[in-house]
Amino acid sequence: MIQNFMPKLKIVISGAAVTTPCVENVNELAYRIGKKIAEMGLITVTGATTGVPLWAAKGAYENNGFVLGVSPARSLKEHIKTYHLPTDYHHLIIYSGEGYSGRNLLLTRIGDGIIFICGRIGTLNEFTDAFEEEKIMGVLTQSGGTEKLFMEILKEAQRGKGKIIWESEPEKLVESLVDLIKKENEFNF
Repeated sequence: MIQNFMPKLKIVISGAAVTTPCVENVNELAYRIGKKIAEMGLITVTGATTGVPLWAAKGAYENNGFVLGVSPARSLKEHIKTYHLPTDYHHLIIYSGEGYSGRNLLLTRIGDGIIFICGRIGTLNEFTDAFEEEKIMGVLTQSGGTEKLFMEILKEAQRGKGKIIWESEPEKLVESLVDLIKKENEFNF
């Protein structure tokens, strides 16, 4: 018997792998976002890296959520030995072999929605990729790093506002992002 199957939404976490430009409590904020994604029964997707994405993965993983990583490496060996990336808190890691910039584009395409927390140059790259791909996006405001530039970039680019939720409260950001994904895709679950 074939059952009715509704795929789970995939929420990508984009953020600083090195958190020095972030607010002091950024790890806790990222953890709360991962936890909320897990509590909603959704899939957390990360770049299989350190910093903010790892803390979001930990929040999801420790709260019974499923976590998928997309590595820039070609193999587990390269992931660990060349890129020096962790494997903790992920149920599955896909080795893209695309390097960082190629992996970033894959991440933005995989997600039903993307949450941006703090950031550096890679996060900025993922933000502009997601905007160009017309993705539904959520920005954790007041998290630091390149996040502070996103609004200004959109203003200067004169390309419209996109489909972006701006929110400083982690749990509310996840809820609002999911509501917008459902509305835009006409999901009724």
